[in-house]
Amino acid sequence: MNLEKYILAVITTSCENIKGGAPTFCCENEDEAQKVAADLEAILDGISHRLANGMYIIVKH
Repeated sequence: MNLEKYILAVITTSCENIKGGAPTFCCENEDEAQKVAADLEAILDGISHRLANGMYIIVKH
């Protein structure tokens, strides 16, 4: 099995809603979440996606 797309990280201001295996970064507010997502996107060489609930995921394509 070869995975081509997978979640590298989750960034959120609502850590109580996260259950799963991806590394999760809890932020104090939306501005911090946006900055952390941008930094992780560059560091991990992934793509940041903002979900409808204000959560960000970093995906490797």
